Amino acid sequence: MRWRGRRQSENIEDRRGGGGGFGGRGGGMRIPIRAGGGGGIGLIIIALVLWLGFGINPLALLGGMDDGGGSVQTSQQGPGVAGTADETDDFVATVLAETEDTWGRRFEASGETYPKPTLVLFDDQVRSACGTAGAAVGPFYCPNDQKLYLDLDFFRQLKNQLGAPGDFAQAYVVAHEVGHHIQNLTGVLERTNRQRQGASASDGNAISVRVELQADCYAGIWAHDAKGDGIVEEGDIDEALNAAGQIGDDTLQKRGQGVVVPDSFTHGTSAQRQKWFRAGYESGEIGACDTFGGRI
Repeated sequence: MRWRGRRQSENIEDRRGGGGGFGGRGGGMRIPIRAGGGGGIGLIIIALVLWLGFGINPLALLGGMDDGGGSVQTSQQGPGVAGTADETDDFVATVLAETEDTWGRRFEASGETYPKPTLVLFDDQVRSACGTAGAAVGPFYCPNDQKLYLDLDFFRQLKNQLGAPGDFAQAYVVAHEVGHHIQNLTGVLERTNRQRQGASASDGNAISVRVELQADCYAGIWAHDAKGDGIVEEGDIDEALNAAGQIGDDTLQKRGQGVVVPDSFTHGTSAQRQKWFRAGYESGEIGACDTFGGRI
């Protein structure tokens, strides 16, 4: 990915070294956790089912596991984009700027102004307008403050634990969260959150899957425009597709618990996530990202 020397976004808020929380229904990338040497993705899935189906905050469960003597950990091994924290910071600011350019042009073409989101960098835990989040939640978007939240250790985990290396895999993560921002601006998050209220656990999960797949498709649209802007190199799209595949619900469940439970899916299968990223990338059209109109 040809990112060096390009514009960096000023919409970065560095809260590393601080603390805080999470509890709203925006969107995000799940990551597996280890609690007291056990647990893993199965516990995340159970927590998300309770959250989406019954309104129970999964962070209460994750926090309880931590307080009970276990430790919630992310991988600390492996370098960042180029092995230094400063370069990783520059990379994230550049990717965010590229998403600003993509969506700024598209909103302008529709006669509108794109409200740029802020990306908050944190470690350990963070407070958002949606509540309090620990790093184990992974990157997420809070619609209440229109901010993206990212612990950069997730990039190391993406590479070392999830088998998704590469700078464009990391860019895909940021672009996916920006996709949730687009959904917030267009009213999708508000509408789907209303639909979840009173829905069964499985129906609520099915709605969440469509939300997440659309964010993947919007990430693909960004990649389409990024190619036109000359920053995509050979192999970059394969890195993004691999990342989408490695964090599919079925793949994570097989890795974490050895059993696949489709009714508990909240983000989509590996094949679905790759399909919808590719749909956005190949078409470059918002209309290609209608994950709510039929089969996914």
